[in-house]
Amino acid sequence: MLKLEDLLIDGNQTILAAMQSLDTTGQRIMFLAPGGILEAALTDGDLRKYLLQGGSLDDPVFKAANHNPKSLPIEERSGAKDAMIQYGIDALPLLDRTGRIVDIIFANGLDIVSSKDSGIPVVINAGGLGTRLQPYTNILPKPLIPVGEKPISEMIMDRFAEFGSREFYMIVNYKKNMIRSYYSEQTDRPYQLDFVEEHEFLGTGGGLCLMKGQLHDTFFFSNCDTLLDVDYADVYRRHREQGNLITMICASKHVQIPYGVVDLAEDGSISAMREKPEFSFLTNTGVYVVEPRVVDELEDGKKQGFPDVIERYRATGERIGVYAIQEESWIDIGQLEELERIREKINSKAQ
Repeated sequence: MLKLEDLLIDGNQTILAAMQSLDTTGQRIMFLAPGGILEAALTDGDLRKYLLQGGSLDDPVFKAANHNPKSLPIEERSGAKDAMIQYGIDALPLLDRTGRIVDIIFANGLDIVSSKDSGIPVVINAGGLGTRLQPYTNILPKPLIPVGEKPISEMIMDRFAEFGSREFYMIVNYKKNMIRSYYSEQTDRPYQLDFVEEHEFLGTGGGLCLMKGQLHDTFFFSNCDTLLDVDYADVYRRHREQGNLITMICASKHVQIPYGVVDLAEDGSISAMREKPEFSFLTNTGVYVVEPRVVDELEDGKKQGFPDVIERYRATGERIGVYAIQEESWIDIGQLEELERIREKINSKAQ
């Protein structure tokens, strides 16, 4: 399988060397990316044009390259296909916040392999009743609710596996035997999945106390109904650089109230009127980067939400960070309306 490194070329290499590299990869494009940072794109068309204009096979490739290449931030991965159609291109690099190439999307569906192998464990909280998804969850546990051809929990793990995570833990309770049975049949996973059984409902944070002694390094902690288009490598890097105890991945939200809003004064008179006001804010996606110390300090058997755990640390002055993403990069399958919307979107693409 083609690797990301196979599509990168030194700008000082010759035009002839570039032509030989294109022939080896079988692709029509390469990228100049010193230190991994995107600088330019080089296609077979760029090379032909340069040679027809009198260029030499011994000239450096940076002379023939396009130094204004198209790209997208990694969190906008879902829009890559539309962007390639709009620009009329066959490949589109996805960049992290520093401009580094972390993936390349091809119009023909070709996959590339990055050399990333993070080794960062992932804990998925999958023990809840899934009341927001009733009546579906009366039959299936929320982690097994299908979205397209896979259940949501498997899609979440696949995203982390793309980043390089190979060690997964799933905290289970409601219909846990059904969850175990499904994953016992998935023998071709590129990662290890272990189950942690919760015998009473401990909330989104309390169940982590069952992981004491099992987590010794920084880990990702995720709800089982949240799907993100995000560069997890960049999230982890920011977490480490800022020295956070916990980093929350938050999505920007923009809401317009469809009514005129009236503010009252203390005497009951109108103090202000606003027609269809708009509000922007950050909302918690339910995905975090967490230091193992948090698990060790949890009270055994106490029911609590993970936001409550975060607030206690924040109130004592511990560093809690935020990694912000666009609203479009967050899919909350835990809402029935959102689940149906995503299913319709997937079905329309399949037709």
